[in-house]
Amino acid sequence: MEATYWTDVDTPLGRLLLTADPDGALTSLSMPGQKGGRTVQDGWRHDPGPFRAAEEQLTAYLAGELKEFHLPLRTHGTEFRERVWAALDAVPYGGTTTYGEIAARIGAPRAAVRAVGGAIGANPLLIVRPCHRVIGADGSMTGYAGGLERKVWLLRLEGALPA
Repeated sequence: MEATYWTDVDTPLGRLLLTADPDGALTSLSMPGQKGGRTVQDGWRHDPGPFRAAEEQLTAYLAGELKEFHLPLRTHGTEFRERVWAALDAVPYGGTTTYGEIAARIGAPRAAVRAVGGAIGANPLLIVRPCHRVIGADGSMTGYAGGLERKVWLLRLEGALPA
């Protein structure tokens, strides 16, 4: 079984839990109270070393000084989820998209919008993989595993919503 490394980082959004694989690739970023978020498990190794770049970039992003993350990432999902997550990665800083637009971007039928929502909800890399940029077709603030108040905070930070 592959080792999992972890650390936590204090941020304006609360204490974030980061995990990485032995190669130092970020495997998850969870928020306090997150629906489906990770929690530290027996056997995980606490070591802030592999997370220096992630912590620096998160700090800069949350201060409004960084618009794009450049970190090694490693997630494991179905082929469908990986396609959805790749589409999330393409949504630019300060922009928003809808579930229907993500479905279209990956070539899924309109009827797949619910499945797209499920894949977005299963995103293990909140903030870094910007699922907070997905809104309802009518412009409404739809679900966010980290909580709607954090979604609004992130969208305001990026200028996608008025301050």
